[in-house]
Amino acid sequence: MRVILAEDSTLLREGLVRLLVEEGHEVPAAVGDADALVAAVAEHEPDVVVVDVRMPPTHTDEGLRVALELRRHRPHVKVLILSQYVAKTYATELMSTNVEGIGYLLKDRVAQVGDFLDALERVGSGGVAFDPEVVRQLLARTSHADPLAKLTAREREVLELMAQGLTNASIAQALYVSQSAVEKHVNALFDKLALSQTTGYSRRVLAVLRYLGS
Repeated sequence: MRVILAEDSTLLREGLVRLLVEEGHEVPAAVGDADALVAAVAEHEPDVVVVDVRMPPTHTDEGLRVALELRRHRPHVKVLILSQYVAKTYATELMSTNVEGIGYLLKDRVAQVGDFLDALERVGSGGVAFDPEVVRQLLARTSHADPLAKLTAREREVLELMAQGLTNASIAQALYVSQSAVEKHVNALFDKLALSQTTGYSRRVLAVLRYLGS
């Protein structure tokens, strides 16, 4: 894949470049601010952009705002967000768009090289990769909602894993149950969340994340 990195920490940026190149990816640009990211995307047309939330000049949300613009104007470019924290408002906005080819990882996850590379591959192939902590915080934020209150404990576990981007087979492995059992839980929670008409892996994740962000 062709990957552009946008990270203002030189040490982390160069470390990620080296990691990605060693894994066989092409890194045509690695930049340290939002303006340089916009220019690099226009010049190189990458498959995936890995972007930090906080970037110069204000170190608040420049990276995330650029990511949102990319999703609006260059939807073919996949985006993997890195953050020190869960920016709930922006995470919700990201989730309210088409989430095919998008991810949101906390920076602690980058230290888990295997998790980071797996997330990058999933996003690059058009899937989704949301940090478990991001999903947990959004679930907690909406725990007062009546539809979620109807879910059993197991259905909530399945929902959390679904929102992270896992397939039914992966959920079955994580919970040590059969895939058919997972499918029954999925169908049940879709009924309770009024999402039973949602079909297709990416569409179901989009529907769940839209609900969680509502």
